Amino acid sequence: MEFLNNIDWEAQLAEHWPMLAGYALKAVGAFIVLIAGLRVSGWVASLVRKQALKRDDIDNTLGSFFASITRWLLTAATIIATLQLFGVQATSFVAILGAMTLAIGLSLQGALGNIASGIMVMLFRPYSVGQYVELAGEGGTVKDINLFQTILASPDNVQIIVPNSQAISGVIRNYAGYPTRRVDLVFSVDYGDGLENAMEVIERAVKADDRVLADPAPVVRVNTLGASSVDIIARPWVKTSDYWEVRWTLTRTVKEALDAAGISIPYPHQVNITREVS
Repeated sequence: MEFLNNIDWEAQLAEHWPMLAGYALKAVGAFIVLIAGLRVSGWVASLVRKQALKRDDIDNTLGSFFASITRWLLTAATIIATLQLFGVQATSFVAILGAMTLAIGLSLQGALGNIASGIMVMLFRPYSVGQYVELAGEGGTVKDINLFQTILASPDNVQIIVPNSQAISGVIRNYAGYPTRRVDLVFSVDYGDGLENAMEVIERAVKADDRVLADPAPVVRVNTLGASSVDIIARPWVKTSDYWEVRWTLTRTVKEALDAAGISIPYPHQVNITREVS
């Protein structure tokens, strides 16, 4: 205590006041820069998100991702600017940050690859939610698309999770990519029945369905000459949403029309020959 009493505090304060005042000004300036930078980063990120939501060609998830990236980049720039006010060299900080980013990137190569693929899916939109697709050999209706994976539901309602890197690296088959689809139906008739009559019956039955499009017009042609039948192919065009219902309906109605016209559909017959041994 005697040591402290012997210190001339007024002289010490007068001697170090310029330095203390300088540190105080730097602290106040750093605080102002930090608060202003964080507010600006939040405002810009919100603006990016709002602009992304207004555009139909940008997925909502991708818009949120861009907004988050924008916010983190501006926040990092704010922190660097704040540290510079205290004399910290920005180059050293950036070098350390870069090394950390590289190390994290190497340890998360698979995850980053999925994120990059997810961004490509959301930008180029080879498929969207609600469409039936085949990805990486798996088929199903798209239920969700995020930055890491695409979630499908199979026709029997099994959840299929496909990593985006696998989804975009292979062939993508989108069954709902166009507004119309062609239904291919093959009907076999007996060689003994009138071919022209059979084709007319099939064509009438196909055109009678209101869901079959007039343009392009349905095509009914002889497809192949089989061992025991003539195979006639019918190719009507329908709206993609009507594909399966039309396919199932026409399979039945054409069969009924052929039966009504007395035209038989060949099928294998099993003949059993027995031999009596005396």
